Amino acid sequence: MRASLIQTAVDEGEPVGSRRRRMAALVREQSGADLVVLPELWTTGAFAYEEFGAEAEPLEGPTYEAMAAAARDAGVWLHAGSIPERDPEGPLYNTSLVFSPSGELAAAYRKIHRFGFDKGEAVLMGAGRDLVTVRLPGTTLGVATCYDLRFPELFRSLVDAGAETLVIPAGWPERRRAHWTLLARARAVENQAFVLACGTAGTHAGVPQAGHSIVVDPWGEVLAEAGSGEEVLTVDLDPAKVAATRAQFPALKDRVLGLEPPRHRG
Repeated sequence: MRASLIQTAVDEGEPVGSRRRRMAALVREQSGADLVVLPELWTTGAFAYEEFGAEAEPLEGPTYEAMAAAARDAGVWLHAGSIPERDPEGPLYNTSLVFSPSGELAAAYRKIHRFGFDKGEAVLMGAGRDLVTVRLPGTTLGVATCYDLRFPELFRSLVDAGAETLVIPAGWPERRRAHWTLLARARAVENQAFVLACGTAGTHAGVPQAGHSIVVDPWGEVLAEAGSGEEVLTVDLDPAKVAATRAQFPALKDRVLGLEPPRHRG
C-alpha cells in the first residue's frame, strides 16, 4: 500500500478557495498512491479560531465537493483532513472526511477531544461521540484527529473495532513537536499498528506549526518523516506486517484492564 501525506502550509494571505483548488491539484498528483492524507483544518488553520465560524461549511459543502472530485480523478482513497463543519441543527464540529476512489463519502469523523482548555476549539466546537473505522483493501483505518493523539484509550478502542492503520491529521504546534513524534510512536507500539500522522507547516494565526508528518510501523520504527516545510511524504507499507507483529509479539492478548471491570480497593 502506497500512502502519501500532504503536509501543507496555511498562508493567511491565500484565499480559502484558492487553497482548496491547490490541495485538490496536489491530491490529483498522487494518482499512483492507494491512500492520500491531508492535515487538520487546512482550510482555515487549526489555531485561526476567529475564522472557524466565517469559514464553516455544511458537510456536503465546497470542500466536500472538491475533495470528492479529486479522489475520483486520482483513483485514491482520500482522508481529506478536517473542516469546520456547520451542523444546521447544532454547533460547529471539527470533522474529518474520508472518500473512496469513486469519490463517495466513506466516513465522516467528528473530533472527540477538543483542544483549548476552556477556550478556542474547546468552546467553539462541539465534541464528537462516535468511533470511526474505514475498511480499505488490505487494511482497516482507525480515524482520529490531532489532540486525540494524547488519549490512548481512543486508539485502543479503534483497535478493538478492527483498526490496523491509525490515521491522524493534525495542526500540531512547533513548541510541542517532541510530543508529536513521541506520541505517534507510542500509539504505534502499544497498538501494534501503522500510524500515519499528517501535520501542517508554516504559521497559523501566529502559532508556528510542527510539520514533521510521520509514518510509523507496528514496531515503532519511523518509516518516513517530513521536515518543517511544505512537503509530500510518500511511503510504501506492507499491511501484512500488522498481523505478523501481533502474532510474533502477542501483547494485545495479555490485556486485562478494559476487558472486564477492574477490581478496586479504596
